[in-house]
Amino acid sequence: MPERNPKVVVVGGVYIDLAVRCSSIPAPGQRLSGSSLSCTVAGPGPIQAVQAALCHCDVSLVSKVGGDAFAQMALKSLREYKVDTEYVFFAEAKNTGVIVTLVNAEGENAVCHYTGANSALQPADIQVAEERIAQAKVCLIHGCLPQEAIVAAIHCANLHRTPVILNPARPIEQTNQPGADLPSEYFSADVLVCNLTSAAQITDQSGADIRTAKMIGSDLVARGTHCAILTMGPRGCVVVDRSGADHIPAFNVDVVDRTGSGEAFAGALAAYCAVKYDLREAVKFASAAGALVCTKFGVIEALPTEAEIIQLLQRDDIEQLESPSSQ
Repeated sequence: MPERNPKVVVVGGVYIDLAVRCSSIPAPGQRLSGSSLSCTVAGPGPIQAVQAALCHCDVSLVSKVGGDAFAQMALKSLREYKVDTEYVFFAEAKNTGVIVTLVNAEGENAVCHYTGANSALQPADIQVAEERIAQAKVCLIHGCLPQEAIVAAIHCANLHRTPVILNPARPIEQTNQPGADLPSEYFSADVLVCNLTSAAQITDQSGADIRTAKMIGSDLVARGTHCAILTMGPRGCVVVDRSGADHIPAFNVDVVDRTGSGEAFAGALAAYCAVKYDLREAVKFASAAGALVCTKFGVIEALPTEAEIIQLLQRDDIEQLESPSSQ
């Protein structure tokens, strides 16, 4: 990635992740003492933005936080990673989004998800950020926000011919409606990135192998998107566009914690495409980022730098040259 500081805009939700470890998940009416507490900035917006910033991009986050102390915590963390927060707006009457997780001694968890200020992001907020979106090399969007705001962001980027990479997660209004159709505007994105399970739900198909992934990707391309990227964890990724379908193998790493791997993938993908719009090479770069974040505990603090990503890519190239099958 020779060019430095290309502009990237990330549109995605901001959350504070509160995780409490306890001996067991409390039953209704039961009160237990926790053994530890962690409080970290999370959500697709911050994770993707920080990952792109770690790849030497000039990143702006478009999102919304509440009028509380958690908002200041999130903004401080983002600024430490040199993410521009000018377009992180405030919904003073709401609280910042929160994810509360209870983890028992066996590692099982129970999660409560509060969208908070994320549900207040509006098309008017996107309009304020229009100039920045127009200047960007890539606009990376996560779909789990209010539908009108996501559609406005897609329209704005399309108007200024800024390539759109979209995770077609269901809008906040459809979170509990797995059978609901996604907005048609989602399929006008240049690139759709999602895991195979979510893509199968979108296309009403089933299957977990590479062949099925290619079929599902072809379905998404037929609906209008230029390219579909389906992530499959340790089985790698499938990239489908009008020129064909390719399988990109996963990197072999020692997995510690998979939290945040999908967001690291998306952030690194946007960073690469902001420099050079070569999707298959971008997917390899993003796959390395997604693999590396799995080798550490945590989320934002576990995100790899550009140098670490390149080092893994070079190691993989050497291993392929040295493997018996390449002789």
